[in-house]
Amino acid sequence: MNLKPDIDISIGALTLLRDCVGGKAGQRLLIVSESKGSDFYDEDAPAMTAEAARTLGMTVYETQANTFENNTEGTRLLLQTLKGFDHVVFFSRVGDQIRFEHDNSIPPATMCYTLNHDALNSAFGTACYTGLCEIKKVIDDAFLTARHIHVSCPNGTDYSGCPNWDNQQPVEVSLKRFPMLIPQPVPANGFSGKVALSRFLIGTGSRFYEPYYLPLPTTVLACVKNNEITHFDGPVTDVKRIEDHYRMVADQFSIKPWFVHSWHAGMHPGCDFPGHAESDILRWSGSAFGNPRILHFHSCGEYAPGEISWNIVDPTITIDGVAVWENGCLHPERFKNSAAVLEKHPRLAALYETPNRNIGLAD
Repeated sequence: MNLKPDIDISIGALTLLRDCVGGKAGQRLLIVSESKGSDFYDEDAPAMTAEAARTLGMTVYETQANTFENNTEGTRLLLQTLKGFDHVVFFSRVGDQIRFEHDNSIPPATMCYTLNHDALNSAFGTACYTGLCEIKKVIDDAFLTARHIHVSCPNGTDYSGCPNWDNQQPVEVSLKRFPMLIPQPVPANGFSGKVALSRFLIGTGSRFYEPYYLPLPTTVLACVKNNEITHFDGPVTDVKRIEDHYRMVADQFSIKPWFVHSWHAGMHPGCDFPGHAESDILRWSGSAFGNPRILHFHSCGEYAPGEISWNIVDPTITIDGVAVWENGCLHPERFKNSAAVLEKHPRLAALYETPNRNIGLAD
């Protein structure tokens, strides 16, 4: 279908609708936004997506949802609201909460991490979605067949092993992600070592609690064996603050506090955060994790994504002796079978050569 020449249509919105959603003329699209005043998403990104969808010949419906659902009944009512459409697009954090809900009665849904006009139309929102999905498949295959993986970072992370996929099958979300940000989680079972916790702890987007964010004045090492946090190593005061935070969250949701479920690193070279993380920590936690400079762990709870996230800055991930992430740079060309993908998507390959390094955290 030819686009109307007198309408300025967002390229990022078209990338979302055509390449990720798979929207076609005549289909019914529901766009779910957050209520005004939430200050997480702007109003332009969903509005531009609605306009692009109409230009493609889709019938567009729009609604607002609660930012978070912290009970089963609220989630049930939300899922019921989604039925009857061909596609659902979330510009709302509630989409993140249901990303592990495998309900076949709801239509195909997409969770958007383009929080505003600029993100949707930047290299983040306009990067080749198909190419990123193919790179994700290459990365997933490498982790699935790895014999030994080592993770380190400048703050002292020293964590290694071989993922035990037998006891924990690969976990994928039921919603599509736009843009494609991360490979599938690697199970913590099979790994041991020390993980450097620096700057802060933050929630995972699964459920909301107070305080959702815990600043860390010093680096503390989490000592991990398989799925268990055995202890924390650092200043006594900071260790106690972390332990108290874990107990508070675990008690609120009746979950196991010292459980580490899985981890994965960002893979989108155009992902960035134009600001200071601590000044807008909720928006940072909902968008910056897709940058290859950040590796995050899912902890506190025997499920993905858990309730407390560890964010490791500038990781080096070595798979069978090859540093595929090195000091926060993802090198897709170092993966087996990646050459054909990169050759097929030269614009994406060029983006990997000049990645965005701005993640809102001062070096």
